[in-house]
Amino acid sequence: MNKSYSAGMALYRFCISTFFKIGGLGILRRKYKNDIAERVGNVENVPTNPIWIHAVSVGEVQSASSLIRRIKAKTSQPCVISTVTITGRTMAKNLLTGIVDKIIYSPFDTRKFVIRSLDNIKPAIYISMETELWPEILAQLKARNIPTFLANGRISDKSFKNLSRTKFFWKCVLASFTKLMVRFNDDKERFIALGVPADKIIVTGDCKVDTLLDRRKSTSPEKWSWLKKKDAPLIVAGSTHQGEDEIVISAFRILRRKYPDARLVIVPRHPERALMAIASVLPYNELHAELLSRINKSENFDYDVIAVDRIGVLFELYAAADAAFIGGSLVEKGGQNPFEPALFGLPAIHGPSMTDFPDTERMDAMGAAICVNTDSELARAWEQCLDPEYKANAQQNCEEYFKTLGGAANKTWDEIESYVKKNA
Repeated sequence: MNKSYSAGMALYRFCISTFFKIGGLGILRRKYKNDIAERVGNVENVPTNPIWIHAVSVGEVQSASSLIRRIKAKTSQPCVISTVTITGRTMAKNLLTGIVDKIIYSPFDTRKFVIRSLDNIKPAIYISMETELWPEILAQLKARNIPTFLANGRISDKSFKNLSRTKFFWKCVLASFTKLMVRFNDDKERFIALGVPADKIIVTGDCKVDTLLDRRKSTSPEKWSWLKKKDAPLIVAGSTHQGEDEIVISAFRILRRKYPDARLVIVPRHPERALMAIASVLPYNELHAELLSRINKSENFDYDVIAVDRIGVLFELYAAADAAFIGGSLVEKGGQNPFEPALFGLPAIHGPSMTDFPDTERMDAMGAAICVNTDSELARAWEQCLDPEYKANAQQNCEEYFKTLGGAANKTWDEIESYVKKNA
């Protein structure tokens, strides 16, 4: 096994170094021209012996947020959070400015840059969020005997199939972790199938729930209530992917037979797709659409469909909505976060592809989510959610569901802290 891993690491390092030798660094310098220094390991002004939390993008930063807040509440040790994407860094600034001690970009996963970054940061502990498995970083952390943890660990069906093809390699990469804290039993079983010993894995629940519960306290439904047309329903379709906008709009047209003044807000998973969402409306003369950035709330407007072309507002939009849809689920994308609308008492209406969120089946069973397959089923589900009696029961069902999930961030830090204290 060690020989296989060594061969795998040698091949991995060869591919990475070859990429940089044939001009890869130049490409990356142009792509990340404003923040290349940290990505090649030149990190400055880092507090002494920090806890380093790595979260690749927006979703992982949300998961990390609740964990970092618990860490800061229970210890005086400084925290550094790293991201890969620019949107992840923006989310980190929005959620963690004044809480975390430094926000940085993670180094490219090549030996030279990783070593330089570790030399500059000198972390006491490294915590990777969800499915961030960078072989070089993990190898160098292990070589320095730095305790390394996976928090909020998860593996989607697609990732599991890909990792299983080279299990001999990933089994050793995963062995670099001191302990793995995972969301649900499904995640635990997949890690075990990849070769991680069962006694090295703890099921803690989803840290993202704690973050969302914290955010709900400071989120007002009034902020986006101006999007409503009088007292008519506001429908929010969140994190839609290509191929779903047309289905959502078709369902909305059906709903408008009963609620002619209803409005639909489409929030594409990638904001640059907002114009595509607008284009999906064009064949229907009775519907008028516009980008959110072009609407002035101080003026009267008569758009039926609004496409959101900015990031960071979906959670607040769910607070103002009367019914919702979860994207990435009517196409084979594994689904998007069903917790967000449910936190505001809206059943998370979703398609059949929710493999990235295995607890969705339990949400369905508890009445906190609804599975649909077609535009007509989606329209019926929205109409159901607008019924006052059903709405009251759904709100209670959502509250009962979240009572079963809270506390993952505390459990995660308790596990990490107990290990560190025991091995100090």
